[in-house]
Amino acid sequence: MNKERFEWAKERVLQGSQKQIGIGTLKEGTLHAVLKYYMEPDESMHEAKNRGFVADIMRPGEMIEIQTRAFAKLSKKLSCFLAYGKVTVVYPVSYTKWVSWINLETGEVSQKRKSPKKGTPYEIFFELYRIKEFLLHPNLSLCIMLINIEEYKLLNGWSYDKKRGAHRKDRVPIEIIDEITIQSINDYAKLIPDTLEKEFTAKDFKEHTRLSLRNAQTALNILTYVNAIERIGKKGRAYLYKKGD
Repeated sequence: MNKERFEWAKERVLQGSQKQIGIGTLKEGTLHAVLKYYMEPDESMHEAKNRGFVADIMRPGEMIEIQTRAFAKLSKKLSCFLAYGKVTVVYPVSYTKWVSWINLETGEVSQKRKSPKKGTPYEIFFELYRIKEFLLHPNLSLCIMLINIEEYKLLNGWSYDKKRGAHRKDRVPIEIIDEITIQSINDYAKLIPDTLEKEFTAKDFKEHTRLSLRNAQTALNILTYVNAIERIGKKGRAYLYKKGD
């Protein structure tokens, strides 16, 4: 993690933008753009064509893809890129988030309000399931970035206050908090809470990660697949898991 470079990347992307943020001034993908400059300051290596695909960043023998969601869309790229070199998938997580609403009629932006929810690196499991077939490939690495973010949403939802079902206009990164790298199978241990007992159930994992039970079960599916944990039997009606050594 390099906070100075992150600040530089943020200023590099935001420079020249208007101070007054409105419906016409925010660009879609600010978070993506900042992370691209953070991961590789040399923009000549950005948006590089490679065997019919475009990599966010391409260095000699290495490609970097920044994916904020929908990992399933990466499948074709990964099938191609992993055969020719190292690939790092960067996944940003909103650690602390402030939300502002943009009025479609007036362009007015509301005061930002802090979301009560804290982001965690465990959120990546839902996306990893979409590229499960590639997780054991020796050329694949992951980089999970916890970032404080300001989110701008349009008041165009279907509820009476127009917030439910509303569309997101942009996410603007404010500060980098942590960076977790998965470069080998052993590194998946970083995605198992230290507070968890040696043997545990899906319900235990849920409580220690703040995931839903369904997403906790997905996480355990992934961790079992990469041999970070082992399913050893049952505790009552629930499957019992054990941390790897």
